[in-house]
Amino acid sequence: MFVDEVIITVKAGDGGNGCLAFRREKFVPRGGPSGGDGGKGGDVTMVATIHRNTLLHFRFNPEYTAERGRHGEGSQRTGHEGASVTIQVPVGTVVEDAETHEVLHDFQIDGETWLVAKGGDGGRGNARFATSTNQAPTRHEPGWPGQMRKLRLELKLLADVGLVGYPNAGKSTLISRISAAKPKIADYPFTTLEPNLGVVQLPDDKSIVVADIPGIIEGAHEGRGLGIQFLKHVERTRVLAHLVDMSDTGREATDDFRTLMNELKCFSEDLAKKPMIVVATKMDAAQSKEKVASIRKLAKKHKLPFFEISSATGQGLEELKFALAAAVLPPGENSSDGHTS
Repeated sequence: MFVDEVIITVKAGDGGNGCLAFRREKFVPRGGPSGGDGGKGGDVTMVATIHRNTLLHFRFNPEYTAERGRHGEGSQRTGHEGASVTIQVPVGTVVEDAETHEVLHDFQIDGETWLVAKGGDGGRGNARFATSTNQAPTRHEPGWPGQMRKLRLELKLLADVGLVGYPNAGKSTLISRISAAKPKIADYPFTTLEPNLGVVQLPDDKSIVVADIPGIIEGAHEGRGLGIQFLKHVERTRVLAHLVDMSDTGREATDDFRTLMNELKCFSEDLAKKPMIVVATKMDAAQSKEKVASIRKLAKKHKLPFFEISSATGQGLEELKFALAAAVLPPGENSSDGHTS
């Protein structure tokens, strides 16, 4: 089950109370204050990991509480610090304040850590307040409370290339052919119910990450279909590959293109302005040369690179793969020998 939005509550540990105590030892006739300080409360920390790719585990455990500090003791013994709590989140998780919606942190690197809630300091014991004029103080402090926060976590997958298109446009088949990803593939719409990531290997140990999201249909921004709720997963990509089905769908290819561009724009102006490559898919099943020509002409009008591929036969896959790499990797780091049609 893929979960990309959750609300959690975190509570750092309270500090321990300072101790009120006086020495009562043999051969120490004058005694004196000996109350120790309370221990510091435990912190709550988040750490990003590549070993998680969903926020599902937060559905079953939405509350995280660190241990409070131990109280101070006599003989000036400081209380133990409370145990801290570390929360693992997937790389790409954005943390917001659930009430103000302020973005607090954005995890983009494996192993990145962030202090979510700081534990309270321990209170001072009465030994801390002894002075030359007040040699038997009774003053001592309670521990300070630890921070408490209600947070909204949103996962935005980190990928270099985002595959977008109508349902059954061939996105899942393409990602299965150019990477080791094994998404569900079937001949009916909405077989992809959650985003899939695939790593595309390139020469010289280079690679790019491709994201396949559920198909987008007209009216998606109004709640129709599934794709619009997953578009946030391609917001961070550097380039979009717009897949257009060339088989007999009963729809005009140019209409599919314009509809999807409109849905992208309704979701985010920035997303619609991302660099894009137009990909005519299922060329092995293309029955109309006019349909192919119309989408090629439209891509040329918008000055977008255009490729014709067939994931079934392998036609154009290598050229497309190197074109995606050229659009993503810095100059000199790709071995592009592909060409636009």
